[in-house]
Amino acid sequence: MIAIAKLSRRSLVQAILALPAFALIRKLPAPAPDPDEIIEVNGWIVRRSDLA
Repeated sequence: MIAIAKLSRRSLVQAILALPAFALIRKLPAPAPDPDEIIEVNGWIVRRSDLA
């Protein structure tokens, strides 16, 4: 509770308003993977399209 008392009212309000923005960012869909991306699978270096 001591840390909350040292925060200014303005910074506390800004922190509360930022919380919904983080929730929206977290729910955005991940971008589709590039099929030509090179990845490692069990020590093998392959293209992602070779796995499909």
